[in-house]
Amino acid sequence: MNFDDKIKELNIKLPEAKPPVGNYVATKVIGKMLFVSGQISIDENGQLIKGKVGNDLDTEAGYNAAKRCALSIIAQVKKTCDNDLSKVKSCVKLTGFVNSTDEYTDQPKVINGASDLIAAVFGNSGMHARAAVSSNSLPLGVSVEVDAIFELN
Repeated sequence: MNFDDKIKELNIKLPEAKPPVGNYVATKVIGKMLFVSGQISIDENGQLIKGKVGNDLDTEAGYNAAKRCALSIIAQVKKTCDNDLSKVKSCVKLTGFVNSTDEYTDQPKVINGASDLIAAVFGNSGMHARAAVSSNSLPLGVSVEVDAIFELN
């Protein structure tokens, strides 16, 4: 099954691939590597998902915020690949940042939201290396940010 068919099967609606808001690019291709800049947690209505996990959000809400980041990552990948996800060979790495309290230690469970979605869409090609990092603050007060590296065919 191709990746676009998998997105349809999973009833996933990708958000619009947003342009960057600073002096950087949303994606960059170097050889066969596709680097996706950090995608922040934005809900299906375009509203920022804000707050600290462990205070304002529980682990499940953080997981869902990370999942939203992964949807934006896929949208950026699709846009960069001229709407042809068959150009993707594999997801190499995700790095997830969780705006969390000092006491919160389940950052990996939060970033599983992004990892699970990438694996669901890309199957074995979606299995990746990963880091899940705590942060005391993220841009615009969002709860989660995830960046990615993909290998292209």
